[in-house]
Amino acid sequence: MSWKTREQMEADEQRVLAPFAQRSGESQGRKFPEPRHAYRTEFQRDRARIIHARAFRRLEYKTQVFLNGTGDHLRTRLTHSIEVASISRTIARALSLNEDLAEAIALAHDLGHPPFGHSGEEMLAECMHGHGGFEHNDQSLRVVDLLESVYPDFPGLNLTLEVREGLQKHQAFYDPADPTEEKYKCPSLEAQIADLADEITYYSHDLDDALDFQILHLTQLEEVSVWQTSHAAVALRYPEAREPELHQLIIRQIIDRQVCDVVTTSARAIADRGVKNIEQVRRQERPLISYSKELLAANQDLRRFLYQNVYYHSRVAEVNRQACEMLRSVFEGYVRSPDLLGEGATRRIETEGLYRTVCDYIAGMTDRYLMEEHARLVPTGHSDASPASSRK
Repeated sequence: MSWKTREQMEADEQRVLAPFAQRSGESQGRKFPEPRHAYRTEFQRDRARIIHARAFRRLEYKTQVFLNGTGDHLRTRLTHSIEVASISRTIARALSLNEDLAEAIALAHDLGHPPFGHSGEEMLAECMHGHGGFEHNDQSLRVVDLLESVYPDFPGLNLTLEVREGLQKHQAFYDPADPTEEKYKCPSLEAQIADLADEITYYSHDLDDALDFQILHLTQLEEVSVWQTSHAAVALRYPEAREPELHQLIIRQIIDRQVCDVVTTSARAIADRGVKNIEQVRRQERPLISYSKELLAANQDLRRFLYQNVYYHSRVAEVNRQACEMLRSVFEGYVRSPDLLGEGATRRIETEGLYRTVCDYIAGMTDRYLMEEHARLVPTGHSDASPASSRK
């Protein structure tokens, strides 16, 4: 019988990972010190804590783009997060980086998303105007630091500083673990990977879902260079392919092209800048994980296309508008009657304030639960039609 101890796993990382990778044995630790595990590295423990969190399970019933429940095969926040984790592991492995760290960040990156996708986030930010605002990346940190509390010795999940760093997306500066050290501009390469894998996933899979939902048609994509390039590659390899398999093959090709481009471009950038260790990664002026200039420009065109033809499409926008009005009504109902929040949430009002407590409570809801609360709080005949009534 043989098995690997944590020390042996950490020794494997020392031997296999690139010198600029974030090794679990060199983690900056946790806010609340804990004994290390005998058979799991620090980032493996973080991944397990995220997967077992209630907030992670609720992602199954939260909208990605199309309202949850409007189609059997449409993505949710949960399937999106799993797809981001898969792409993160692929890129991390190709660059000899820490797959466990990249995966943990990817799995946790959307824990702070409220119901009803980005439309719900915009509405919650509007409700919180003048009360500290709302931003889903900041909320993801609140979830893991405070709201997801299952341990008697500390609040939150007490994740490593490296995973928490990866959840602070788009920061101008990052705070070091040692307050005597200078702030830095870039997180670990693993965090940068999870950030870009998020983009790769929603660009490609929002296209896929829009085609499945029949609000996009193949003829509309003829002028989109990302689609054209991958379509040509698929047609060369599978000349007999037809719908619905054709567009699925093209989506796969888009993802593969993006991943390969990121790997080669990033490897070149790391070599060109002479990066030798994780400290040099964090002192960079700009991220090292990136697309090539050609693909970056093509992705920007794709993003504009998605906003014009998918995210603001009438079948999406009208349902989202109705859903967000429901969110506003529930928010206002809780502010008027905070006792409706329940004992656990109301206890936080004293320390977090009424508006932030209501915001935390609503941000944690699934689409379904918010609609149920709306039905409970708003009398029949005094609200817009349920989003469910607009399903097609």
